[in-house]
Amino acid sequence: MNLYGLQLFAEAVAGKRIVYLYRIAKDAATKAAWQIAFATENGRTKSKDADATATKDGSIRTPGTAETEITATSILSKGDTNIDALEDAMDSDELIEIWEANLDEPASTGQNKFKGMYFQGYITEFEKTTNAEDNAEISLTFGINGSGARGEVTVTAEQQDQAAYVFTDTTVQTEE
Repeated sequence: MNLYGLQLFAEAVAGKRIVYLYRIAKDAATKAAWQIAFATENGRTKSKDADATATKDGSIRTPGTAETEITATSILSKGDTNIDALEDAMDSDELIEIWEANLDEPASTGQNKFKGMYFQGYITEFEKTTNAEDNAEISLTFGINGSGARGEVTVTAEQQDQAAYVFTDTTVQTEE
């Protein structure tokens, strides 16, 4: 088989292998970050406006400040207190911490660490959609302060299990 150009290096990353973890910043001393249950889609968008100035030689562009938004969509889980906490955080203008981790890119510094990014921002949109034919759905938009920071994100084995099935035997499972 002949491989050309990017095919030599390209390997697609499945969307479920990029995970997002959240925490209300004021809870950092008492709570670990968590995943939103039944996530169906996440996204991160960076955008930047640029002003055009007409000159005798043609227009020149002056870039503005980059803005980052993170979105999350999930099926509402019965009794999900994290969604309630996020809605309350929006109402109270509380800072949210968000981690994006790529489970296909382990970090070099230890077990359960992955390449990723860290962000802080505020919830700018909270939408609960319910219709007669589908499950209730939650959509969140986070307006991010700054542009985030690259680093290594700890994702527990339990959180990783949520991103992929893990083989379980037929015997009685005891907690360790």
